[in-house]
Amino acid sequence: MDDPETYYDANDEAEWDRLTSSLHGRLEWEGTVEQLDAELPESGCVLDVGGGAGRYAVWLAERGYDVTLVDPSEGQRTVARETVAERGLGERVTVEAGDVRDLEFGVGGFDATCCLGGPLSHVLDGDERATAARELRRVTADGGPVFASVMGRLNWLVLSLVDGREHLTRADELAETGDYDRAFVDRLDYDSPFTETHFFRADEFETLLAEAGLDVERLVGLEGLASVLSAGPLREAAEELSEDQTAGVRRLVDDLRDDRTVADMSAHVLAVCRA
Repeated sequence: MDDPETYYDANDEAEWDRLTSSLHGRLEWEGTVEQLDAELPESGCVLDVGGGAGRYAVWLAERGYDVTLVDPSEGQRTVARETVAERGLGERVTVEAGDVRDLEFGVGGFDATCCLGGPLSHVLDGDERATAARELRRVTADGGPVFASVMGRLNWLVLSLVDGREHLTRADELAETGDYDRAFVDRLDYDSPFTETHFFRADEFETLLAEAGLDVERLVGLEGLASVLSAGPLREAAEELSEDQTAGVRRLVDDLRDDRTVADMSAHVLAVCRA
């Protein structure tokens, strides 16, 4: 099992494609940009923490925001810089090395902050997650929006049930702790293709952010009940749905995005906060 930085270095191009190459990826993307569109200020400077290959940074820059993207993965930063240059956005987007636990920016330096796709989920230590959440608050101007999304624990367990994964032998342990780390997979004698991750429950996520001084306005289930479509046996079938069926899935997800139970079951849970 790779550490997160090594994993994302090896999956640099795949991370750029992740939000468009499958139905559940597109649902994550669409749900996120809907919230950004609704809550971002009309203009300003946005920090994209753990921004990876730059998909959100590009979207923001194309809408006139000045964006600073930070990410610990050199591979991800390389893809981001190349994409920014290809799209002529170099004057609006800065790409730097950075870690959510120690952001090298001043207090309140950004009008809005994004931490999307799960960077907080890759902080394995609980105290360090608390530090990371406080950093998101610290660098954001008072009253500015903070958008953070994490990977959901219940969905990971559902996928294990659907796929019949090796995780089932210790599913109760994962349900209790949410820690999918090297020690966990070693106890399974399993070579995981994914990276070390802490999977969240909705209440835990909200508490983390609130204790960091953020006002959590709402939690959003990005893929909602359609999260299960990322399971191996269903992934291909999801891409073969008719236009009407796909539209029906989107309506279902949209209608239930703000439902607390559905958010807790979602593959990605987005918190819309104020600093």
